[in-house]
Amino acid sequence: MVNESKRPCCACDAAPKLIFACSGAADVGQASDLAARRLTAEGAGKMFCLAGIGGRVSGIMETTRAAAAVLAIDGCPLDCARKTLEEAGFAAFEHLRLSDLGLEKGKTPVTDEVVDRVAGRGRMRLTA
Repeated sequence: MVNESKRPCCACDAAPKLIFACSGAADVGQASDLAARRLTAEGAGKMFCLAGIGGRVSGIMETTRAAAAVLAIDGCPLDCARKTLEEAGFAAFEHLRLSDLGLEKGKTPVTDEVVDRVAGRGRMRLTA
């Protein structure tokens, strides 16, 4: 199904807002992952499978193309989530990097305060 703007869309009333998080082995990856899960629990968007983008899984690619908004959350300047989306051909998405918020890889305790801060910034990007 194609809507007026020629973008594929789902059969529901509104296209989803998708969140792709770095879930890397470092503390900032864990904080990115937990923030994406919190945003999902709050209904701000839906955490989606970054590995599916990397693997070019057709259903995940189509759902992402139809999304109302896409947010990539990266823990560090390696920008794995951003690069994965770009390599798959996506260009129109918001990007949040935890190191830009002053959080440092290997030096950031993953606390509720940190996850709240990241989720708050992510929420703002999804509504922008």
